[in-house]
Amino acid sequence: MGLLQPEAGLLFWMTLAFAVVFVLLAKFGFPVIVRAIESRKAYIDRSLDDAREAERRLRELDAEGRALRAAAEQERGTILREAAEMRERILQEARSKADEESARIVAAAREQAEAEREAILQDARHQVALLSIAITEKMLRGHLNDEASQTQLAEKILGEMEQGKIRKEV
Repeated sequence: MGLLQPEAGLLFWMTLAFAVVFVLLAKFGFPVIVRAIESRKAYIDRSLDDAREAERRLRELDAEGRALRAAAEQERGTILREAAEMRERILQEARSKADEESARIVAAAREQAEAEREAILQDARHQVALLSIAITEKMLRGHLNDEASQTQLAEKILGEMEQGKIRKEV
């Protein structure tokens, strides 16, 4: 016969061989292949679930990280604000202490200057008094040679003292 038409015996043995191979594959091969495919499918499903879980955790961690950054920024702002307030308070205290100290120093300098001024004025008054006495003494010695002139001057001074014209200076 020809190539396109197989003989009946050949067709029988081919069918029998196909049936035996199919039965053997169905009994031993297909379950192994099906298990391998199912285990591969389960592995892929687990991997997808793990990827989804990892993505969910990543989103949670990202949100948590943003929250921590926001909290850290807020804490940093609070710390900076407190530091600025503390710096201002310290500067204000230092300024007030410096003002008090300068006022105390100025007051002490004024008191010392006033005391020195008083001492200088006292000394000047004393010197003027001594000079006045010396000049008066010399003038009186020159003009009051006789007793009548001396009596007349003493009466004049007593009269002015009674009227309050001459002050008593110390």
